Amino acid sequence: MIFSLLDELLIFSAATVLVALILGRGLAVGWMVTILYGGQLLVLIKMAALGYGGDPIASELSLSVMGQDLSWRFDALSWFFALITLVAALLTSWFSCGEWERKFKQQGGNVWLFHLAMALNVFTMLILLASGDLLSLFIGWELVSWAGFLLMAVAGGVATKAAMRYITYAVVGGMSIFGGIALVYAAAGSLQYEAILIAVEKMSTGQLWMLVLLFGSGFGIKMGLLPFHLWQAAAYAETPGPGSAFLGAISSRMGLFAILLVLVKLFGIVNIDSLKIPFTLIDARDLLAWIAVFTIIFPTYTALKQNDARYLLAWHGIGQGGYMLLGLVTANSLGAAGGLLHVLNYAACQAALLMAVFAVMHRTGTADLNKLGGLVARMPLSFLVLLTGIIGLAGLPPMNGFVSKWLVYRSLLEDGMPLLFLGTIIGTLGTILSVYKLIHNMFLGQLRVEHEHIREAPWSMMIPMLILAGTIFTTGLLPGIPLTWVTAALQTIGLTGPEITLGGIESSSGSLDMIWVIGVLFAGFGIGAVIFYSAGPSKRVHQLDNYAGGHFLSADVRYQYSDNFYSGLMHLIRGWYRGSFQWLENSITSLVEFLSLGMQGIYRRANSEFYLLSTALFIIAWVVF
Repeated sequence: MIFSLLDELLIFSAATVLVALILGRGLAVGWMVTILYGGQLLVLIKMAALGYGGDPIASELSLSVMGQDLSWRFDALSWFFALITLVAALLTSWFSCGEWERKFKQQGGNVWLFHLAMALNVFTMLILLASGDLLSLFIGWELVSWAGFLLMAVAGGVATKAAMRYITYAVVGGMSIFGGIALVYAAAGSLQYEAILIAVEKMSTGQLWMLVLLFGSGFGIKMGLLPFHLWQAAAYAETPGPGSAFLGAISSRMGLFAILLVLVKLFGIVNIDSLKIPFTLIDARDLLAWIAVFTIIFPTYTALKQNDARYLLAWHGIGQGGYMLLGLVTANSLGAAGGLLHVLNYAACQAALLMAVFAVMHRTGTADLNKLGGLVARMPLSFLVLLTGIIGLAGLPPMNGFVSKWLVYRSLLEDGMPLLFLGTIIGTLGTILSVYKLIHNMFLGQLRVEHEHIREAPWSMMIPMLILAGTIFTTGLLPGIPLTWVTAALQTIGLTGPEITLGGIESSSGSLDMIWVIGVLFAGFGIGAVIFYSAGPSKRVHQLDNYAGGHFLSADVRYQYSDNFYSGLMHLIRGWYRGSFQWLENSITSLVEFLSLGMQGIYRRANSEFYLLSTALFIIAWVVF
């Protein structure tokens, strides 16, 4: 059999799983799988024509399950997500080699299981991205869910509890997707994409609504969209270091990939537009847009309340997904390009930020923002990586996040959506406030006495962090390079991209050239630096020697008050939360538990009349109250 490039990639990825499984207890397993991730990336680069509009590459392998043919292929959309997946896997695995791996093992961690879970995640994600029909998509979806559960549960303890919560959500989402697949098969008589495209045009409004709700909720759970977001922060934050960075960068974006493939490509934006909500002026696309905006706002301000750096960034991961979905459901050239570009931009920023946080944890033993501070003089390169990442995450120039968010903002204004635009601005304000808290409490202010002799992170961690920081800046300076891949990916799902230049986009309503923007920005910084350093003599003092209000402050006086950061703001916005989503989840959980007890009693025929009556009364009370 002659293998295609896609077959080579999948075989290479499967071989990586086998190496981690068989040789995973060896001393050099981290470096072995890292090299193998590099090999997978080289195979993907050989398929780079896909990123520029090349013809899809099909797998030579085909299977038949219960009369349904399974097939796999890669197009520009698959290639774009696979590129992010493999780069994230390579750099996070590299980060795990050396000192982190040794320390994790000393603390009782299972290094073998960690690398095996990482390799399984990459392999199953590639299977999902290569799906050529709805059944192979579902199989890949379930494999990704269980591989993610394994990686989340590696650390044990609190991580296992968070992983169990995740898999509970994932199973519910999987059943929702399975129900949608059953309805599609009943209508189309096939699960092949071509047959579904034809059948969709003949479906009734009721059928389309049901499919949008089933697939949208199933894929939305993986993506962490409101109100299905409560599992994500703890699950990602408690995953061991590099695994957290990998999952945070790309895992939940598998939900966005599936939304693009099924809701946008197969069902079509035009058909979704036609689904009106009775007695309102809102259609299904408007509903998705508002879900995206609320996903931006609420998790972002929840991140503001976190005192654990890992949880702060994990909550941001939920919010940033809202920008991606919002841009894509606008379906115009600027918004769709911005939403899809933000997948790549966010992945680079989030991976860099989490690596910086875990590098600080590696040296200090804590991610508690109230127990850190002043580390810029001890870990200057980690500070530079974190600074680069938070500028990108906040959507400010000169980093890449500015480009993707600018495109989304611009599309909302051009389409006359001021309320949605206002929602994104509110979310961006929350992002800026929370990332300032992150960098202030970790690196700025007064150095703690116990951290006076802290050293920079080892080079095995530092090199992948610096590569990510360089990527964030380079794709901000020259966004035309990834925008070319984005445009090719959009074309595969029936959308168009903007006219691209090396520095950004060309548009009659307003162009963007980041080369000029960054040039002017750096010129301003240069002039400011000349004025600052020529203003007069200065004196360098030790971080523990501070002076304020006419008094010298010694090391025993805490001049940096980072505890309860933004307490005034949190007092003002506390009423927005009131634990409504948590209350809803707990209510549903209690109902399910009660019903399960009732069904158990009925099954055992013990006081069945009592159980039937009490169950009915409880359901009535729950609905009423």
